Amino acid sequence: MTEPEIHKGLAGVVVDTTAISKVNPDTNSLLYRGYPVQELAGSRDFEDIAYLLWNGELPDAGERERFDAFERAHRALPDHVVAAIDLLPLTAHPMDVARTAVSVLGASHPRAGDSSPEANLEKAAALLAVFPAVVAYDQRRRRGQERVEPREDLGYSANFLWMTFGEEAPPEVIHAFDVSMVLYAEHSFNASTFTARVITSTLSDLHSAVTGAIGALKGALHGGANEAVMHTFEEIGIREDETREEAAARAKAWMEDALAARKKVMGFGHRVYKHGDSRVPTMKSALDAMIEYYGRSEILGLYTGLETAMDEAKGIKPNLDYPAGPTYHLMGFDTEMFTPLFIAARITGWTAHIMEQAASNSLIRPLSLYDGPDERHVGEG
Repeated sequence: MTEPEIHKGLAGVVVDTTAISKVNPDTNSLLYRGYPVQELAGSRDFEDIAYLLWNGELPDAGERERFDAFERAHRALPDHVVAAIDLLPLTAHPMDVARTAVSVLGASHPRAGDSSPEANLEKAAALLAVFPAVVAYDQRRRRGQERVEPREDLGYSANFLWMTFGEEAPPEVIHAFDVSMVLYAEHSFNASTFTARVITSTLSDLHSAVTGAIGALKGALHGGANEAVMHTFEEIGIREDETREEAAARAKAWMEDALAARKKVMGFGHRVYKHGDSRVPTMKSALDAMIEYYGRSEILGLYTGLETAMDEAKGIKPNLDYPAGPTYHLMGFDTEMFTPLFIAARITGWTAHIMEQAASNSLIRPLSLYDGPDERHVGEG
């Protein structure tokens, strides 16, 4: 009897179809519902992308107006969620806070037991709207600052920054943040998305599926990579009085030593992209804009030094997490908040997949090949 082939990590296994996104190998572009993500990031804001992922088409003026009205009306963090967050120690990782907050939101949602398409779309939009308040409050409480209430007169990204920092962000910062949200919104059957689809396939609810996805995203091999990138910068040392060239030289030397020691350096390489992550040029442009806005050329030096050394030694290109980490750092986000920012964006993709899975469901239950002891009995031998 021929033993079945094992695909560790499900590498190369096609488990289902999806109309939400794909990587076009001919152009090396990530497509959302057929649109190259770099085009979307250059012409549409995050609210439009959320609508696109959930509904299949970009909104017209009336659809966008109704979407905005709902989203802006659901931004406030309920008191019982604030109370639940306050019970968590400041030593808890922000991803644990995020996971707990989503679970509480799901348990208390008035349509918690309703998984109809209409209810799931409503839950997805409400979760998208309120989650920035979770991230903003968690950063502020760790700094000993008071919670800032949301504003309905600001767009999604502008309001997110307002709640986090307590002041209106300049247009340059709002745009760079919005670009990051668009680029992080969706990426096919990655580990967290597949987790969400597996949970949905059991006929569990949307918030349970998102909670599970957050657990998958927490890992350093998935969402935690953008935090790890910034930890690398911090390990090398961020010196604001340093020139770009000096920073680049130090970073290059650090990378060469790290590779010689076979140290894993996060932010480089991707399982899907063979010719470089198509999202990186757009995110790098946003990073460049922040470096220029804040006058922080040493950050660019660290970035280019590491990138050059990795390319020369291994020929491995950066992934999205590499420019995203320092971009969020320059904006003022604490490093441990970077992956919750990923959640804020990816709620759109996760929930789009949850709804797609539910619409044509089959329980996801793969087989395994047993390699333990043969049958035996208690008391033998």
